[in-house]
Amino acid sequence: MRALALIFVVFLVACSENAAPPAGDGAADATRIPGFIDLLWNEADGQLLMEIDALGTDMLYQTSLPRGLGSNDIGLDRGQLGNTRIVRFERHGDRVLLVAPNMDYRANGDNAAERQAVAESFASSVLWGFPVESESGDAVTVDATAFFLRDAHGVARRLKGRNEGTFSADDSRSAIYLPRTRGFPDNTEIEAIVTFTGEPTGQQLPTVVPDPRSFTLHLHHSFIRLPDDGYEPLAYDPRAGVIPLEYGGAGFSDYTTPIGEPLKVNYGIRHRLEKKDPSAEVSEAVEPIVYYLDPGAPEPVRSALVDGARWWNQAFEAAGYQDAFRVEMLPDDADPMDVRYNVIQWVHRSTRGWSYGASVVDPRTGEILKGHVTLGSLRVRQDYLIAEGLLAPYANDTIPPEMLEMSLARIRQLSAHEIGHTIGFEHNFAASTQDRSSVMDYPFPLIRLDTAGAIDLSDAYDDKIGSWDIRTVIYAYQDFPDGVDADAARADIMAETIAEGYRYVSDSDSRAIGTAHPDGNLWDNGEDAIAELEKLLEIRAVALQQFGEANLRSGRSLAKIEEVLVPIYLLHRFQIHAVGKLIGGSRFSYAMKGDGQGTPEAVEPGRQRQALVALVNTLDAGTLALPESVASLIPPRPPGLPRDRETFRGSTGVTFDRLAPAAASTALTLEVLFDHRRAARLERAGGLGFATVVDAVLDATWYAAASTALERQTRMITLDALLRLAFHDAADDAVRAIAFDSVLRLQDSLAQRRSADTTTRAHYRLAAHRIERALDDPSTVEALPTVAPPPGSPIGQGL
Repeated sequence: MRALALIFVVFLVACSENAAPPAGDGAADATRIPGFIDLLWNEADGQLLMEIDALGTDMLYQTSLPRGLGSNDIGLDRGQLGNTRIVRFERHGDRVLLVAPNMDYRANGDNAAERQAVAESFASSVLWGFPVESESGDAVTVDATAFFLRDAHGVARRLKGRNEGTFSADDSRSAIYLPRTRGFPDNTEIEAIVTFTGEPTGQQLPTVVPDPRSFTLHLHHSFIRLPDDGYEPLAYDPRAGVIPLEYGGAGFSDYTTPIGEPLKVNYGIRHRLEKKDPSAEVSEAVEPIVYYLDPGAPEPVRSALVDGARWWNQAFEAAGYQDAFRVEMLPDDADPMDVRYNVIQWVHRSTRGWSYGASVVDPRTGEILKGHVTLGSLRVRQDYLIAEGLLAPYANDTIPPEMLEMSLARIRQLSAHEIGHTIGFEHNFAASTQDRSSVMDYPFPLIRLDTAGAIDLSDAYDDKIGSWDIRTVIYAYQDFPDGVDADAARADIMAETIAEGYRYVSDSDSRAIGTAHPDGNLWDNGEDAIAELEKLLEIRAVALQQFGEANLRSGRSLAKIEEVLVPIYLLHRFQIHAVGKLIGGSRFSYAMKGDGQGTPEAVEPGRQRQALVALVNTLDAGTLALPESVASLIPPRPPGLPRDRETFRGSTGVTFDRLAPAAASTALTLEVLFDHRRAARLERAGGLGFATVVDAVLDATWYAAASTALERQTRMITLDALLRLAFHDAADDAVRAIAFDSVLRLQDSLAQRRSADTTTRAHYRLAAHRIERALDDPSTVEALPTVAPPPGSPIGQGL
């Protein structure tokens, strides 16, 4: 430990912006930073000490990352929130321990003995131990320098998990960052410059740091006074679209609940919002919810972010609040990580990725204390790229305003979406099937063909809050007058929502390709998924026929036109998922006993057959083939502009592989049709049957005439997909049996085929060899060629 200085330098930080500096502690050279926990700064030794006068008092401890790594793939972004914990300082002899009690197991009653029994039954965690440096009365002073300079955010663990190397915090290259180390009456904020050293082993870290063996981040620590007990927790209802306190879990166990009542308890999260006059139909809020926008966002993006964020006021007005949700610019001297500010941050990365809405939440009650939105700056550029691909706008080197208008419309929606998470709301991926009823869906641009057959983007994204969002705000934030049973009143609100026919499908029933709910889809449009797929394919055909040099600005490498082509050629990729969920699909709700929502219903067999036909049609050579004008346009990549994951992966070396786009599209369709979970549902249902799906695919590929290289490629990708399914350990036996039988039938068919054409004969022989090899040694299936389409969704795991 560094030696404790005997002399301190006077350095005063106000408890609020306009307060007069308080007096020092009596030492002539002391630097005191007064606040919720007083800090003492020793300039000479770089020590930061804490003066703790509330031993045994529970408080919140929050970590965060104010300066990020800049790599979406690694996932250490500027403004990222870390763990939120209830902690307390306890003195034991010459040490002060920072203790985190176990919040998963509680006794929420007033009986101290019951609380003690639960506390002693489950382990707590000691996060740190501080030697006592000095004491005065009830206060003790500890040296917290090492605590604040440690890897509190788990940076090294994240890097190791991403196979980027083994790193650790280097104390000799780390220091307290005083400009963001401040104290306020209800929170104390500490920031540290932390340098990590080690040996890099991955591909991503060297792309975003000057020296991959040594890089420096800022780590932030917040100690926060717990809110008063005037907040009433919101009981979690899985039908309401509110984020649970224990996201992805079953809540916490409350051992004071009566026998016969659920031991598990969960709350919905929300901000504290109260009307000045709860009995009034419309009232101002006691304290409005205010979000602050990062001034680093440039215009015109800045104005778009503000506009979209303010949509939420429409929902709060519907709940009877006047001007209760506001958006302002972050003050120049404000710290974005300060718990007192709800912040919308504009964050840069080296590659595109997800945006996020996170919150600092009181673990006891679900009260949101701080919303923190992270908006990736490259998202707006991706939408602009899609618009370039659709409109081919540069025939005369003019820049039509429609592209920027579409991109900014998306940014408005994105701002509203991520703020929605930070005020407590889940995704609703059914909203796209109900006339864009929620900003909490992932919206695909609504593209139309006008009467002249030209592509129209004028209504690509919505311009207002959704009707489902209004219902969620009314449910979660309504402030009921005195004498009203709030639980009964919320039950009535939920009954009204159900009666009005709103559908709600969450993440768990949407993200995976094999999920069952036909309305649970990302980046889709329309109530009729099949009709929307057909429409998108028509629009795609128009865009591909006009695709050419007019899709690229003058002065840019012609090879870059491939990046413009990718999202247009794969324009239908997400609608494929939506159509696929009709096959083996089941419509259901998150019903509760007595709410009248009924039982799950399988998608009608006739509708499933229509979906199967629509998807098999996407394997047709006419759909897969690039127009010759496009295929012959794209040159090899020039020096300094290598291929990356945003381009198609081909087999022709430096030249553009004109079959690579078709391979990517084929793989996307087969991924949906041959999903083993969907196949198992088909076998269990006794209707369409998985064999029908396999037969339809084989009839369109291996049992249909094939005279072109594209058609032969589609056949081989189909065979590889069937082989993988036949030997997939996690697949149901009935599914594997059908896949296995289809492979054997194909093997018999190949044995009987003859062809005088050398190419066709070689094609048959390779397929037969691949089957024989897999049957002899199933482990060879793992080495089959794979097709990796360019990423569609923002890269990585996201919200």
